[in-house]
Amino acid sequence: MARFTLPRDIYHGRGSLEALKTLEGSKAIVVTGGSSMRRAGFLEKVVEYLNEAGMQVLLFEGVEPDPSVETVLKGAEVMRNYQPDWIVSIGGGSPIDAAKAMWAFYEYPTTTFEQLCIPFNFPKLRTKAKFCAIPSTSGTATEVTAFSVITDYQKGIKYPLADFNITPDVAIVDPQIAETMPKKLTAFTGMDAMTHAVEAYVSTLNSDYTDPLALHAIKMISEYLVDSYNGDKTAREKMHNAQCLAGMAFSNALLGIVHSMAHKTGAAFSGGHIVHGCANAMYLPKVIKFNSKDPIALERYAQIASFIGLKGRNDEKLMEALIDRIRELNVMLDIPMCIKKYENGIIDEKEFLDKLDAVSELAVGDACTGSNPRSIDKDQMKKLLLACYYDSEVDF
Repeated sequence: MARFTLPRDIYHGRGSLEALKTLEGSKAIVVTGGSSMRRAGFLEKVVEYLNEAGMQVLLFEGVEPDPSVETVLKGAEVMRNYQPDWIVSIGGGSPIDAAKAMWAFYEYPTTTFEQLCIPFNFPKLRTKAKFCAIPSTSGTATEVTAFSVITDYQKGIKYPLADFNITPDVAIVDPQIAETMPKKLTAFTGMDAMTHAVEAYVSTLNSDYTDPLALHAIKMISEYLVDSYNGDKTAREKMHNAQCLAGMAFSNALLGIVHSMAHKTGAAFSGGHIVHGCANAMYLPKVIKFNSKDPIALERYAQIASFIGLKGRNDEKLMEALIDRIRELNVMLDIPMCIKKYENGIIDEKEFLDKLDAVSELAVGDACTGSNPRSIDKDQMKKLLLACYYDSEVDF
């Protein structure tokens, strides 16, 4: 038996933020990131619409990129003191992911982070509050997913939390909010969405319910991402929808080792974070090549290539055409091809090699590895990460 879970309501299109007026409750807490939503006037609108719905509103601002365990616990304490019946989060993936984890600690103060790190081990939520997510970026799709990524900076590890309980009740996908994204963020989040859709399509848990969503998302992203990056508002709206479709697919089909590697390399090095969407963009071509040794995965990569109009005389050539298309997108989006060239070389080669053994072991053990179409061991992961560092060939 399989399961397919989405938010109860998804409001979409320009001006859909007004759907907040329809929420029923007495108290709402709004969780957001830095100042971008305030500067753009959207945070003020959120408060205004919730007030029109008859709710008192408390703001929790300042969730950092790659939210920390400490921020989650602080937010949960604020919620326990305030006792909201709606948790509303607006912003990129970070504040929404953080708010999802806060939700669990608000409703279950005695639970531990270690318990939540076990996939699909969350306690039953909605005993105190419902959840509304409003994305400002076009990539993570956390507004429709059963996932949250929280960083333990002391250990240098990103933890993907997974449970259908944290799928939001309401998602508001308003493209006007996404128009505030700068170019680099548009590129990184767009390739994050591409990776979500590709990994969902080849996942061992793909299904008739997830395949159409994944394929259509891939086609839309291939067609609209570059124009969105270059500021076209129509393309920006298409990308906001595409990333949501990709989220619907991967939330139910799960992901693969591109995400395993991104989770475990993101916060591992002292030179700086590897931004999640950029990591996915760099790693995806190498993982496609690695996974293509599995005949079923090869066939499905070929199906993707054919669906988006690429040419090849056989599955192998179609798979290679797909890799070429992803690398072409990276070039047009000014995304580096490998870790060594990321941000002018901030990831030190010696540190990377020194930590390769430990990072590889953690990546193999990541929650996303289990649904990858080809199994991988630690030695293979080391070779794959080396290929991603140097942009070398994958042939094992």
